[in-house]
Amino acid sequence: MNEGKFDGKGNIYAKFRPTYPREFIEYLFSKTHISEQSVIADIGSGTGILTGQLLKKGNPVFAVEPNSDMRRIAEEDLRKYALFTSVTASAEHTSLPDYSVDLITVAQAFHWFDRDAFREECRRILKPGAYVALVWNSRDENSALVAENDQLDRKYCPAFKGFSGGIHDPEANDDFREFFAGDYEKMTFANNLIFDLSGFVGRNLSASYALKEGDEQYSAYVTELESLFEKYAVSGTVTMPNFTQSYIGQV
Repeated sequence: MNEGKFDGKGNIYAKFRPTYPREFIEYLFSKTHISEQSVIADIGSGTGILTGQLLKKGNPVFAVEPNSDMRRIAEEDLRKYALFTSVTASAEHTSLPDYSVDLITVAQAFHWFDRDAFREECRRILKPGAYVALVWNSRDENSALVAENDQLDRKYCPAFKGFSGGIHDPEANDDFREFFAGDYEKMTFANNLIFDLSGFVGRNLSASYALKEGDEQYSAYVTELESLFEKYAVSGTVTMPNFTQSYIGQV
């Protein structure tokens, strides 16, 4: 089970993780043919970053999240939306009714799921012909800053397997082919991130693999993150090349 991987990181995750570009949100609604009345299930919704953007479109959204720390933050931040429903459940067992959902979204979370069990759950809760959208905010690995950030994480973080859970490994594409029933559409949107020092360090510390305060090498890790920031900073900020990548299809 993976729901404990972000224990104690809810606040820093909510504060420093980026949202998704407006162009992606518009594309998502157009591609999946949904209206304001369409029911969305945001699975592995975390602190509700994408959930909030979907709610702003006026849709009823079920935010399904097993981690209590992250779910609590989403509930506090999104309770102002009448159409927001928080669900304590896993991706593989959402507890949602059969054939009740017009669109499933998964932001920054698919790599944690049991693929086969999640696909069967999607088939159970989706209405016929409905879509699943998988989306990640991902660092551009061609960037020198990102490459050095990768080396630093490999040095200090034993659980580090690559950014976005290693989803850009060649094997990941096989996961998509096996997950979707037939063709799926891949789209990429520019979403560069601008950080001050606290934002850059915070973004790194929000990762599941990142060291936590109290870990033996935590101070050394933060010090090297700060040095990396200073190396690339211009007028007090760094620009981290980043893109939003989505995969949309039927299951």
